[in-house]
Amino acid sequence: MIQPAHSASITAPSPVGNLTLSERGGAIVALAWSNGGHGTSTPLLNAAADWLGGYFAGKFTFPVDLPMAPAGSEFQRRVWQVMIDIPPGETVTYGDVARQLGSAPRAVGGACGANPIPILIPCHRVVGSNGGLGGYSGAGGLTTKRALLDLETTGAPLSRAA
Repeated sequence: MIQPAHSASITAPSPVGNLTLSERGGAIVALAWSNGGHGTSTPLLNAAADWLGGYFAGKFTFPVDLPMAPAGSEFQRRVWQVMIDIPPGETVTYGDVARQLGSAPRAVGGACGANPIPILIPCHRVVGSNGGLGGYSGAGGLTTKRALLDLETTGAPLSRAA
């Protein structure tokens, strides 16, 4: 009988809402906005929550040095890798990513929207070609995306009101 990989999750408060981190098989597999709940803590989830706390305090390092295993298609994983490589405080357009991967901007937008580990895989750094923010699937939508970009640009901690 095949046994499922161990899974656990915790919820951590943040200036952009409660964030639930999920781990499976020793890797982070999801970060989602949630209404709370604490779940089962693990050293990896605690490390991820600590990293998020530092991030929102303006003390962050990228790329994130935590094992991550986002579920997605090969194309989505390629897009997510490009996002991981975008330095904090910088943005690229959906078109830039599409050209790099030999794809279309809409496909890149779809992969950004399907990112199961936002913030840690920084989809907020991908913007529209017209200078607009594009979209953001996290709680607060574009307000949250703007707050994350401002945090990375200024290093000023986010307040609870963000």
